[in-house]
Amino acid sequence: VQLQASGGGLVQAGDSLRLSCAASGRTFSSYAWGWFRQAPGKEREFVAAISWGTVNTYYADSVKGRCTISRDNAKNTVHLQMNSLKPEDTAIYYCAAGSGSRPYAMNDYHYWGKGTLVTVSS
Repeated sequence: VQLQASGGGLVQAGDSLRLSCAASGRTFSSYAWGWFRQAPGKEREFVAAISWGTVNTYYADSVKGRCTISRDNAKNTVHLQMNSLKPEDTAIYYCAAGSGSRPYAMNDYHYWGKGTLVTVSS
């Protein structure tokens, strides 16, 4: 089982990025997906999550209104559209798949990707 995150890069404040995460090795249609991030010198934190049925989405207060999480079960992928990026969004972004019972909790996620770096310059 492998999760591969992509779409990171160096952008300026106010720009947008769309992160993607592709899963292989099994079907994740019955799993919840989440995005977490870790900035230099800080602990990994929750960013966004989406339930397996796409009914529910969850966002950290820091990104609410600027980010949208979506999933494509047919392609076994999840996306994170990030708009109005700020320098404080600079971090490695990780995608993960889990049960969805506690979407904000890292230990609810059983599968993790290696991350993609997002750098936002001021």
